[in-house]
Amino acid sequence: MSEDFREQALHYHAYPTPGKIEIALTKPADTAEDLALAYSPGVAEPVREIAKNPDDVYKYTSKGNMVAVISNGTAILGLGNLGPLASKPVMEGKSLLFKRFAGLDSIDIEVKHRTIDEFVDTVANIADTFGGINLEDIKAPDCFEIERRLIERCDIPVFHDDQHGTAIVTAAGMLNAIELQGKKLEEAIIVCLGAGAAAVACMEMLIKCGAMREKIYMLDRKGVIHTRRDDINEYKQRFANNTDKRTLEDVIEGADLFLGVSGPNLLPPEALKLMADKPVVFACSNPDPEIKPELAHEVRDDLIMGTGRSDYPNQVNNVLCFPFIFRGALDVRASVINDEMKLAAVEAIRQLTKEPVPAEVLKAAGVDALEFGKGYIIPKPMDPRLLPRVAKAVAQAAVDSGVARIEMPENYMEA
Repeated sequence: MSEDFREQALHYHAYPTPGKIEIALTKPADTAEDLALAYSPGVAEPVREIAKNPDDVYKYTSKGNMVAVISNGTAILGLGNLGPLASKPVMEGKSLLFKRFAGLDSIDIEVKHRTIDEFVDTVANIADTFGGINLEDIKAPDCFEIERRLIERCDIPVFHDDQHGTAIVTAAGMLNAIELQGKKLEEAIIVCLGAGAAAVACMEMLIKCGAMREKIYMLDRKGVIHTRRDDINEYKQRFANNTDKRTLEDVIEGADLFLGVSGPNLLPPEALKLMADKPVVFACSNPDPEIKPELAHEVRDDLIMGTGRSDYPNQVNNVLCFPFIFRGALDVRASVINDEMKLAAVEAIRQLTKEPVPAEVLKAAGVDALEFGKGYIIPKPMDPRLLPRVAKAVAQAAVDSGVARIEMPENYMEA
């Protein structure tokens, strides 16, 4: 990062008003009559209605359009455990994205705690305030246990975006890429470099899409995760492969897919050369990928590549899904975000990529043309079609799977 960009980023966050979000009023508050309706005595009427029928909270308050973005700051971006206060700019940024892309109001909440129990209790005890909860930047393996317990205790959608948002966009892109390469997911040998929350979620999602668990090789800092290791947690254990292979070079030979969610420059060109014909490589470490695209294409002219960066083609970006998943879930008052809804999002994102790209998207992307192919396997984040397509698919899946409390509104997300 250049010094100029650093100064621009600091200035952006500080001026003209500190931070990136604010509270805005939705009702007039200019006269004595306005205030009487907004607060005392008028506010007593919706209070009585909600007390009689709790579902009326969606009619008389902002709950149905409100998402909490909650973190403890233990895994901030690529910066690590810097604490809850340091995570606030990121959580405000997430709230900005909810509003910008899906029209959802969002507030960030940073939690100090000593134990998982304390964190879960804090969030569960305030959950009724919101229509949904987006967990963010919580270290593994704590994040798995926190999300599981909050889903059990809360009556609203709870979604850890670092896991599932990453997994949904990765799956959509990889399915399109492997289709273009003329391969089948169920036959593919997959190497995953990294074994944290995103890695585990991505591999589980690919399995739900048809990948074979026994064909997946996952690596952490100590090498291949295999059945004879006794130093792995229960989440890594799911990917313990019965193999004598121990290194990246061992497992990547003949592999069809590579996913990197680890660190910069960890995929050597020599290892990339060992992959099967027509490989798919997603090097998603930010800001520096596991291998730079220029080097990867120099080594292999037959690959399809994605990264987490916006300045290269095929950006794997969570903003392609999480605002729209919450939009669809909240609009049918889903109690959870289940696998059916996640898979519906994968398919909606996949199919959108195959359609002609509107001129406004080309202009926003700064390109003259985009067509489904090696350089365009997932939509651009600024594509306005993502909101109606993904939200509607998710809402319909919630209704069909029985977790929606109301039917999908008539003509939902139709122009």
